[in-house]
Amino acid sequence: MSKQLEGIRILDLTNVLAGPFCAYQLAQLGAEVIKVEVPGTGDLARQLGADPELNKRYMGASFLAQNAGKKSITINLKSDAGRQVFLKLVETADAVIENFRPGVTDRLGVGYDVLKQVKPDLVYCAISGFGADGPLRNNPAYDQIVQGMAGVMSVTGDKDSAPLRVGYPVADTMGGITAAFAVTAALLGRARTGKGDFIDVSMLESTLVAMGWVVSNWLIAGVKAQPIGNENMTAAPSGTFKTGDGLLNIAANRQSQFESLCTVIGRPELATDPRFVDREDRKGRRYELTALIEEALASNSARHWAKALNDHNVPAGEVLDVPSILEHEQVQSRGLVRRFADAEGVDRPVDVVRAGFRLASGDPAPDSPPPVLGQDTDAILASLGYDAAAIEQLRTEGAV
Repeated sequence: MSKQLEGIRILDLTNVLAGPFCAYQLAQLGAEVIKVEVPGTGDLARQLGADPELNKRYMGASFLAQNAGKKSITINLKSDAGRQVFLKLVETADAVIENFRPGVTDRLGVGYDVLKQVKPDLVYCAISGFGADGPLRNNPAYDQIVQGMAGVMSVTGDKDSAPLRVGYPVADTMGGITAAFAVTAALLGRARTGKGDFIDVSMLESTLVAMGWVVSNWLIAGVKAQPIGNENMTAAPSGTFKTGDGLLNIAANRQSQFESLCTVIGRPELATDPRFVDREDRKGRRYELTALIEEALASNSARHWAKALNDHNVPAGEVLDVPSILEHEQVQSRGLVRRFADAEGVDRPVDVVRAGFRLASGDPAPDSPPPVLGQDTDAILASLGYDAAAIEQLRTEGAV
């Protein structure tokens, strides 16, 4: 099987989540991703995660999550000798990805203006909280900071709990997936024109773009989104409902779906009730309608109703936790989780999720487990022409 990005070499200078997540997507598509890390400590994510023992080994769960399929080399970019090693590595690369604050790589002497002299057709992707310019360019940015500023928290939760942080690092993730798309597009453009590019990814802007309808309702209709919990602002009955056992999401957004819902739950009269006949009336009386639907749903479990409703083309699904969905037959049958039974530096099998799409030519997936810090340093240096004595000298100088 020939992977889509086979033959592409990417240098990953990133830390923690947004950048590593970007490079992980590219690695799964066959790119050779070389993770360039600080000697001794490496990516901060190596010390992050729910298992303290893994953190002590610099193989934290947060690192394992998005670094499979990569190689690791340690280079001290603050060292003149280390910087020269990196520049020699850039000569062999197609793309560089970094998520330092704007200006940091310039101060280190490895910014885009320097690197494009070494490799004129280089694709350079800089991921930051707020972008390469603007009044906030130098502000440190973490996911929760961006969520709050982007308006995500203002529409998450209900009138009593909002503003509320989304329960996973959505801004980091959106920044990473946006960067992966941009790098791939730039590489495609380079194949056509022979020219490299500079990519400026803002986590704030990536998150705003992903908010879609919430943003457009304000820009176009002048309507400010309100936190409405598990309700759907565009339709009713559409949201989360209590059942006899468990919670159930229902999205009866079309008239035909509403009518089928009423039939399936044994309340056909609701479909002709003057209070609920019209779509806008249902939205205006959503809580009254929800109470009546939940009375009917109390007779059985969320699992029962999910099947019954879907069998009648009414979108519905149980509200599950992470272990439950990972064990679900739908996820299991599609092989989303990739297992490495013998990952170096870890005392157990390592399970990671692969890309969120499949290809007829072969599913994207990492080919190797997450690397131990500096695992490939000697091999990569040797490939650049350094002999054993030169490598030892670089180590003695603290360059690698």
